[in-house]
Amino acid sequence: MSAILLVDDHPIVLQGCRTLLEATGAAVLTAATLPAGYRIALRHHPAVAVIDLAFPGRDLAGLALLRRLQARAPRTRCLVFSMHADPGIVARALEAGALGYVLKDAPASDLIQAVERVRAGRPYLDGTLAAEVALLRSDPRRQVLGRMSPRERRILVLLAEGRSYTAIAGDLSVSYKTVTNACAALRQRLGLGTLTELTHFAVQHARDLA
Repeated sequence: MSAILLVDDHPIVLQGCRTLLEATGAAVLTAATLPAGYRIALRHHPAVAVIDLAFPGRDLAGLALLRRLQARAPRTRCLVFSMHADPGIVARALEAGALGYVLKDAPASDLIQAVERVRAGRPYLDGTLAAEVALLRSDPRRQVLGRMSPRERRILVLLAEGRSYTAIAGDLSVSYKTVTNACAALRQRLGLGTLTELTHFAVQHARDLA
């Protein structure tokens, strides 16, 4: 049976998932870093790579591994196993090459089912996530929201709190011009004409930005 590769920087998660999947008869490989996961995938050609998104130093760094495996090891099917339930992040993972997405607070049986489906070449999303991703893709502005950088999202959060450009620049340790340029770019991408409209958008989507 082809192996399953687990890539996660939390030892307890790695061990728990390994024990769970080995109980199904699967051969399991593990990696605690993204570079190690990439090397193991190229060397052993696992059938499925189960990848976390969050790694020290850079949130959502697992997206880069998804893209690299899609380009260099397309026969390895990728499943994301993450704490992030934001439909924008789920959509980004699917666009990066994931065939399925499982939340870390899901029942253990969901992970087993997801691995089996992905190994068979079938997509896996639970019903709630699937509905939220479909809604996101039907709303162009929510699509933009899902693709924003962490800095852009933080700027919108601060705008929603009523902070001025100067205050935001101070909080983020960037220049005033950097903030104004970022807001201008966001207005253009969202089809909004004024700062007031951008602020209203930020307030309306505050929960999605958190």
